[in-house]
Amino acid sequence: MKNIAILSASLLLISSCSNEFEFDFSFGGSEPYDSNFKDAFESTYKPMESRPILFKSANIYDGIGGELLNYDLLIVDGKIKEIGQVISRSDVEVIDASNKWVTPGIIDIHSHMGVYSAPGVRTSSDGNEATAPVTAEVWAEHSVWTQDPQFALALKGGVTTFHVLPGSANLFGGRGTTFKNISQNTIQAMKFPNAPHSLKMACGENPKRVYGNRMQSPSTRMGNMAGYRSAWIDAADYKEGMSEKNPDQRPKRNLAMDTLMGVLDGEILIQNHCYRAEEMAMMIEMSKEFGYKITTFHHAVEAYKVADLLADEGICAAMWADWWGFKHEAYDMVQANIAIIDQARDGNGCAIVHSDDAVGIQHLNQEAAKAMAAGNRAGFNISKAHAMRWITSNPAKAAGILDQTGSIEIGKNADIVLWTGNPFSVYSRAQKVFIDGALAFDINNTKIQPVTDFDLGIINPTTTRVQ
Repeated sequence: MKNIAILSASLLLISSCSNEFEFDFSFGGSEPYDSNFKDAFESTYKPMESRPILFKSANIYDGIGGELLNYDLLIVDGKIKEIGQVISRSDVEVIDASNKWVTPGIIDIHSHMGVYSAPGVRTSSDGNEATAPVTAEVWAEHSVWTQDPQFALALKGGVTTFHVLPGSANLFGGRGTTFKNISQNTIQAMKFPNAPHSLKMACGENPKRVYGNRMQSPSTRMGNMAGYRSAWIDAADYKEGMSEKNPDQRPKRNLAMDTLMGVLDGEILIQNHCYRAEEMAMMIEMSKEFGYKITTFHHAVEAYKVADLLADEGICAAMWADWWGFKHEAYDMVQANIAIIDQARDGNGCAIVHSDDAVGIQHLNQEAAKAMAAGNRAGFNISKAHAMRWITSNPAKAAGILDQTGSIEIGKNADIVLWTGNPFSVYSRAQKVFIDGALAFDINNTKIQPVTDFDLGIINPTTTRVQ
């Protein structure tokens, strides 16, 4: 790895570190303690206008392991309507997809777009509330800048959905949120409808370094564990208190405890930054102590050492294809890490390729290709159709939205990418990107290439930036 890549990754990690759910915010009583709270900050997303489209003679990776050669795909009213070898319909726009590939839209489970927006200036560095080890009360969506130019760049790479997390300075960093990759003026209009919140937790070096350098707890890994457990004890007490039928006997509402209680109630998913194998095992033990579920370990450089354990527990691992060595806990890496997780317990592991990077999110298809090649060099027989799961259905599962997107199946959202060639080729690019059946990006049409107001206020973004 080139030194500049290591330096970039190091700086990023220092500064920063994605089934339909129905939420019940009554918290134990028959009525919520704030009648307006249930609807606070909920999604106002509305799909863009779309029309029926028929892809003819496409090669399809369906995102769940299938490869369909020379198939037709029909999308109607923003949904996948039909998949077949010969589909005939007159009232549709026909796209000739001969010798091209169609895939589900790419999903990034670990993004900091919007909270670490571009340009990367200190005044817009809003991803880490690094003021206390436990900041479960903060929500990443309350920092997201809708004008971040990185959204459009990710869209050009085929990313239709992304999960924004707060950074990893804290034991509990706050809530993460899933977004549709469309240009809107408000955060709520980008939020993926009915997607659950997550809670960002962080193991290892980051929290103990940030607070240890201030001569406060935690300053060691055992201090980290003590901090987590103390917070969960408080959360269990808070949950019990909120179950009191008499409102006068309930504790005062606490935003941090609301989030932790949401995890204990199974409404909020745990996304856990964790590099080392033994720490992942300890976090699993702690989850059993307090009765909650870990959804995904992020970065997970040493996940291959506990691959069977993760598969047994039904925990996904979101990883880089080849980033390593930028700090001590990232040294013990193998390039087959993603493949080993995937193949655990007879192929029942849940592997994800994530970005954690504003540039990496633009070519996650290539990152998946690198991980697949490394796995096959190590002796695994992983097909391209299977590896497509790592950037589509598996991150959708980890974000709690697999029932709606992440694969090309009848009835699901028509989040679709048409590629110029095989998406595992370095030469292929996203030609057209559809979100809920609406054309969101067209490589050949500058009028369908989103541009933020921020960009428009500087220079012409569709021409060269060299002045």
